[in-house]
Amino acid sequence: MTDSTTRPVTGAELAPAWLPPAGDVNALVPALWAHDVERVGHGELTISGIPVSELKAQFGTPLFVMSEDDFRLRARTFKDAFDEAFGDICGGVDVYYAGKAFLSVEVARWVDSEGLRLDTCSGGELAVAARAGLKGANLGLHGNNKSDAEINRALDMGLGRIVVDSLHELQRVADIAAARGEKANVMLRLTPGVHAHTHESIATAHEDQKFGLSFVAEDPEAPGMSAAEAAAKLAVEAESINFLGFHAHIGSQIFEAEGFEIAARKLLHFTHEIQDKYSITLPELDLGGGYGIAYTAVDTPRPAAEVAQAMAAVVHETCAELGMVPPRISIEPGRAIVGSTTFTLYETGTLKTVQVQVDGQEDVTAPRRYVSVDGGMSDNARPVLYEADYSAVVANRASAQAPALSRVVGKHCESGDIVVRDVYLPNDVAAGDLLAVPGTGAYCWALASNYNYVPRPPVVAVKNGIARLIVRGETEDDLLARDLGI
Repeated sequence: MTDSTTRPVTGAELAPAWLPPAGDVNALVPALWAHDVERVGHGELTISGIPVSELKAQFGTPLFVMSEDDFRLRARTFKDAFDEAFGDICGGVDVYYAGKAFLSVEVARWVDSEGLRLDTCSGGELAVAARAGLKGANLGLHGNNKSDAEINRALDMGLGRIVVDSLHELQRVADIAAARGEKANVMLRLTPGVHAHTHESIATAHEDQKFGLSFVAEDPEAPGMSAAEAAAKLAVEAESINFLGFHAHIGSQIFEAEGFEIAARKLLHFTHEIQDKYSITLPELDLGGGYGIAYTAVDTPRPAAEVAQAMAAVVHETCAELGMVPPRISIEPGRAIVGSTTFTLYETGTLKTVQVQVDGQEDVTAPRRYVSVDGGMSDNARPVLYEADYSAVVANRASAQAPALSRVVGKHCESGDIVVRDVYLPNDVAAGDLLAVPGTGAYCWALASNYNYVPRPPVVAVKNGIARLIVRGETEDDLLARDLGI
């Protein structure tokens, strides 16, 4: 096969600065895919030995295709890496899988069987955990506006932790638990003022956003005290609260280490301050998640072991400086476990090429090809929400044709319905070809919608050469079932 770098590249003048020059359009960048994805024979993509054409024939498209082995491997990797790093500090780490990234009954069972705990954010996610048979002690409940029903459900299930976001919510949890004659296991979520290097919509540790208790802003109901200290005081004094410690989450899709380290130091200093002031011991500290994954060839995620060692060093050093016994550490990876386990399989439909003016070059245009697929923003809202970048490959065959800068778009009635904004695909992509978009395990199915009355796709788990549905696709009957006009 001729190296595509020696042949003309269509539309390269329009490529964004971050996109690497076109190379072999058939190549798979390992960091983007589950470990059991490869090309075989005439270049068809397989996962655990199953060709994508077989998956298409059996389950249709669009289709979320998840490697169970890869999920389990990533879960074990996080657990083992953090247990090893923190073994001599606090006996290991509690790893809570962040279910908001992707959650189903089957996946909840994988999480449990690999020795992880589960972080939930709603009554619905608690219902999934209950259906999966998980113990309440291994569950956490997040959310900035929990309903009374959700708080009661958490207490009914004997949850290991309820992560409280505000002084008002803490009082509600305390009152509900007191009325039941019980104690609620509570952690307080703080905003440590760390500005993580990520998209504004997924940065969660600065002051001007909805999550958490401020270190610095004075609480109007507690003059002279920050919201964080006022909540800590109430948690200490409330007889119906079992105060476990503090929690912080600085954002999502983060590659740099500095934010995590700064947040850990701030939380440990504040923990020491509260322990000293109220003569208590807070046994736990949750440092959140947000570890980035590779969506494109230029993304450079840090290995779990490297992250664990860096965080352990900070915890050990800071606790030694403060003369305090290290609390039991917990973390909450979601995307970093499930993101790269999955790709979305689409079928190509219409194609068109337009001429676009090249930036900074008046009267100079270049071609941009639009490749439409049978899904779109209803199964991947991240590009329109966060300007997220993805990659794509032709999955049913290899090609010897030159690469062309392409934009993969969906079928919805929105010009922003873009699946992959910029990617090099071969010039001979045609209707009926299969495209695979990697890295769609996190926040794609979870954010899916029925916009334009499009049914949400099924999710298939693959293991040992066998594919099985773990979430069936919706039908038109499903979409109409709640319409009372019928």
